[in-house]
Amino acid sequence: MTTQQGIVWIVDDDSSIRWVLERALTGAGMRCVTFENGNQVLDALATQTPDVLLSDIRMPGMDGLALLKQIKQRHPMLPVIIMTAHSDLDAAVSAYQQGAFDYLPKPFDIDEAVALVERAISHYQEQQQPARSQPVNDPAADIIGEAPAMQDVFRIIGRLSRSSISVLINGESGTGKELVAHALHRHSPRGKAPFIALNMAAIPKDLIESELFGHEKGAFTGANQIRQGRFEQADGGTLFLDEIGDMPLDVQTRLLRVLADGQFYRVGGYAPVKVDVRIIAATHQNLEQRVQEGKFREDLFHRLNVIRVHLPPLRERREDIPRLARHFLKVAATELGVEAKVLHPDTELALTRLPWPGNVRQLENTCRWLTVMAAGQELLVQDLPSELFETSVPETTGGTSPSGHWSALLAQWAEHALRSGHQDLLSEAQPEMERILLTTALRHTQGHKQEAARLLGWGRNTLTRKLKELGME
Repeated sequence: MTTQQGIVWIVDDDSSIRWVLERALTGAGMRCVTFENGNQVLDALATQTPDVLLSDIRMPGMDGLALLKQIKQRHPMLPVIIMTAHSDLDAAVSAYQQGAFDYLPKPFDIDEAVALVERAISHYQEQQQPARSQPVNDPAADIIGEAPAMQDVFRIIGRLSRSSISVLINGESGTGKELVAHALHRHSPRGKAPFIALNMAAIPKDLIESELFGHEKGAFTGANQIRQGRFEQADGGTLFLDEIGDMPLDVQTRLLRVLADGQFYRVGGYAPVKVDVRIIAATHQNLEQRVQEGKFREDLFHRLNVIRVHLPPLRERREDIPRLARHFLKVAATELGVEAKVLHPDTELALTRLPWPGNVRQLENTCRWLTVMAAGQELLVQDLPSELFETSVPETTGGTSPSGHWSALLAQWAEHALRSGHQDLLSEAQPEMERILLTTALRHTQGHKQEAARLLGWGRNTLTRKLKELGME
């Protein structure tokens, strides 16, 4: 489905606004459905879904903010554009923070409104149909996420689709910073030009300048011919500087000059080389702190930090873990030429509860390992590599023992469950507790059931019955 065939729903109590928008969007090749109020929209959503929703913020009955909240609960991926008068700008910003794709101030320019809707439709369709819109080997295809923090990332990528502005990506190792850089490049006006990546932490200090700027023949021992640096290779496209916080101060000075002048000198050269390069930088470090410590130039920081994109760690977007795992299992199966393995519900649950210090990269590697090593087609909890469960117990004050920490976590869970209105807590907690103990004991005994039963204080028959009851056979 192309953007011109997108379906747009318009909700506004003002019939003239509905008419103007419907006429303009239909003329641009879109199909429009109009509504007078939010309740009509929610009724229609029970049977069908548009590609984008345009909603006024001030309406009788259910207003735009209440409608936005309802839609995000039911269809978190659906882009919602909030229309607002200038006097409602604060409310529009609040709506944007709550998940609106963008806001459209009244009175609006028709061409701008059409362009905004087209961009929203394109964004939605790319998220809904990644297999058709992106080749399998496209790194950006691996950006998956319905968590609010990841939706913020997708919105930023969409907003920068017509820009070549500098971007700074920060996040822990393994969160997918290079994937986001690829996506920013591919969705920009430079998308068909080169994308060149360079990891500052992986290059010896004395070779960084040569890698970035190239060198002339005879510039140093071993320089037997002219060599283009990464800036020249990326001319017209994007240069991704990963782990920018590890760049030496003297190289930072040269980089700043290149960003200011658009030209540089190869190592050992005297003729300036002009380039047109977009810079996307990434780091897992706190650059503001490194500036205060004198380890990073403040002027370079401000030059790079035009737009900041923060990638959350996997532990802060646990709702995305099952979908990510299924995706990585399919990718691994394709790479190996085998049928993709499937996750048992208990395994999905276990994956979502693990700490994942290595973030998305660790999950991807785990799925690749499971594809090779797990015997069955359905992945059970006991198939997971043991090192996933060998995480250290978080430090607590007063020398609290692991058992004390476990008890505190259980008390915290029970308190949260009761506040959330849960009842019959024991029947909810006991099967999970038994499942964890069984899995741990079987792993400890390398699958020897009689020995595992002895460690748990059960008879062999009890252990067999429990395995059946818990679906762990």
